Amino acid sequence: MSAPHAPTEPQLFVGLMSGTSLDGVDAVLIDFSDSKNPCVLGHSFLAFPSEFKLELMALNEGCQEELHRSHLAANRISELYAQCTLDLLQSTRRSHEQIRALGAHGQTVRHQPGLHDAWGYTTQLLNPALLAELTHIDVVSDFRARDVASGGQGAPLVPAFHQAIFSAPHQAVAVFNLGGMSNLSWLPQAHQPEELIGFDCGPGNVLLDLWCKRHLNMDFDRNGDWSLQGTVNTELLSQLLEEPFFKQAPPKSTGRDLFHATWLDGHFKHFHAHTGTSPRAEDVQATLCALTAESCLQSLAWVQALTSSSLKGLGRIVLCGGGALNLALVAEFQERTRQMFPTQAVELQTSKDLGWPVDQIEASAFAWLANQHLSKGFGNVPKVTGAKGPRVLGSHTPA
Repeated sequence: MSAPHAPTEPQLFVGLMSGTSLDGVDAVLIDFSDSKNPCVLGHSFLAFPSEFKLELMALNEGCQEELHRSHLAANRISELYAQCTLDLLQSTRRSHEQIRALGAHGQTVRHQPGLHDAWGYTTQLLNPALLAELTHIDVVSDFRARDVASGGQGAPLVPAFHQAIFSAPHQAVAVFNLGGMSNLSWLPQAHQPEELIGFDCGPGNVLLDLWCKRHLNMDFDRNGDWSLQGTVNTELLSQLLEEPFFKQAPPKSTGRDLFHATWLDGHFKHFHAHTGTSPRAEDVQATLCALTAESCLQSLAWVQALTSSSLKGLGRIVLCGGGALNLALVAEFQERTRQMFPTQAVELQTSKDLGWPVDQIEASAFAWLANQHLSKGFGNVPKVTGAKGPRVLGSHTPA
């Protein structure tokens, strides 16, 4: 009779993410002791103070004393990451000694890979040394820089994680992460792992939040209630979809550097000059919902252009990120999916339907990337980012 197996030692990591939506910090505690079935043990969220959101917006757009202010903002984001981590440990009754590392993304304020010189850059504000001091936990951070240095976009980095948790053996799966920006992970059937691709599709929530703040003084359109009061302006939608980024071949990534208030206002001026009218505010909100859904679904055309996969193999679309909580946006996906696949059974789900709350996926991905870093595993997918090859991502700051 063989001896019983000793229980596997927990491999606990915390993933920390604050995205382009600027809503706040998500912290997720994950056990990776079973690498094929990572287990989420807890989640914590800490909202950004309103004045800090304004400061991050100013840094993203360019401001006076930018270098000085960016260092102070990095300290502040590290304090918020630390507080969110401590809240998470308290709620899950864990101590800092039990955590192998924090996977900390930082706050993106510039994303310009491949521009200006041979490499370009991407900037995520964080002070990992301060975060390690405040939490007494090792920190793995700066995940995007190595991919950019090797000729990649530095984004998206989540497709490999999506593949680990959402792939299906007998059908292809398309995962749309709807954060501030939206991105696609195309997960081929299990026997075609080399066909994995992913890239940014365009704006996710960033324009919706901007428009909601401007007209309702609310940070976001809760449940999509305001969007549901409007009607999609098809002419304005067609104009917005003329943005060259949507037609650009992958690998590609984007951010607030492109999709911002000035970009949107420029389209309104053009629309008014062409039609002599201005749409109602709620109709614009509905149209921006349609823009996110349509640009995501149109991006599926690149699957057949870049791989040997056929969209006929697509069996499921999974929505995750904050946008998956927007009922108007989900409804746009449902209707446009039916139109795009009139004779094909494509199931539309949110990640919550598959056991992963929609607001925990990205933070979980950076916990996974921290685990990859410590085990010297590759974190990028060259076919996704355009890097010269697979790389170990991140920098390690011991506690």
